[in-house]
Amino acid sequence: MDWLPALIAAVALPAGAATIGLAWRARTGRIRATRDESATTALGLDSDALGTAATLVQFSTAYCSRCPSTARQLAAISADYAGVRHVEVDLTDRPDLADRFHVLQTPTTLILDARGEGTARIGGVPRARDLRDRLDILTGSSHATS
Repeated sequence: MDWLPALIAAVALPAGAATIGLAWRARTGRIRATRDESATTALGLDSDALGTAATLVQFSTAYCSRCPSTARQLAAISADYAGVRHVEVDLTDRPDLADRFHVLQTPTTLILDARGEGTARIGGVPRARDLRDRLDILTGSSHATS
């Protein structure tokens, strides 16, 4: 075996894997703006399940290790805002929704506005500060931390 190709492979493979991992990590938890006018209909939520200002819809599965802590985080954040509700959807029971909303990882969170239309989505554990900033815009209130 020639040592030069082996050396190149020994350096290039870990460097490539590290680059992909860093790119994935930078993307996880960030809010991406979306527009989905039929989110409420596809989820099967009635008006009683929706918040009057916004709704945080968390997609989770039974085997997701980060989903329980994310559910607690979203419930606590939604409790800080008047008119914001948190709804958890187990994709184990509803795999059709994973296809419909292109959920590739759990937890995934959708942010619905007052009309029940999807305005943003977060893949992975949400960054609390970014989520609060988005809810401040949707609810018209400010929960600035000192």
